[in-house]
Amino acid sequence: MTVFITNWLNCNSKYSNMKNNRITWIFLLVCTASIVQAQFGVGITYGGDFYQRYTNPEDGIADSSSGSAILNSSIGPKIWLGGKDVSLSVEAQVNWGIIGLDRQDFKGLGHLSFPLLANINFGRTSGLSRQDGVGFSLGGGIQYNRTELYGLDQEYIDLGVTREYFPTYIIQAAIGTGISGFAYNVFVRYGFQPDGGTGRTLNIGSSFDMNFLKMREIDDPASRL
Repeated sequence: MTVFITNWLNCNSKYSNMKNNRITWIFLLVCTASIVQAQFGVGITYGGDFYQRYTNPEDGIADSSSGSAILNSSIGPKIWLGGKDVSLSVEAQVNWGIIGLDRQDFKGLGHLSFPLLANINFGRTSGLSRQDGVGFSLGGGIQYNRTELYGLDQEYIDLGVTREYFPTYIIQAAIGTGISGFAYNVFVRYGFQPDGGTGRTLNIGSSFDMNFLKMREIDDPASRL
């Protein structure tokens, strides 16, 4: 096969760019074959934060921070592409801090954030392996955040305090374990605003990932490891 491709590329051509076009097509075919051989997964990720803290952009009126260490939960869809040792995943979550508040300057309750993440997963947290073991992941994306979700005190509203969604760029590191499309991770996610923005976010928690397509292979003895 190699000899055939070599002879084909070296054949006489009337147009000088024909050889370059053939090389380009071979490259595209190889890339396509690699993608086809990769495994694909779809499922959900869910869990909660041990601790979350959001710092709104400063308004010069009220304290900008709000935190929560209890009753925090998250859930959202997740997809995987790759192999049993390394994969790329993307996910979108809804993260709800039910009673998040500012203890120093109480203004209301509740946090809501929407992290959109892309991760590179290594080892058994790839979501695509049937073998058990440990793994880790690194990723980043963007997150939209809001504090004082409900019950913003009228006193602060009269002073001009508003609580709108603000975006932060996020980076995340996680370590965990997994088997047969199921993974458990403990993560740290930090968010910041570029160009001098004062908004900040911190989420420390754990998550469970369930790759439905991989979990269906558990009872299939002919499935790939």
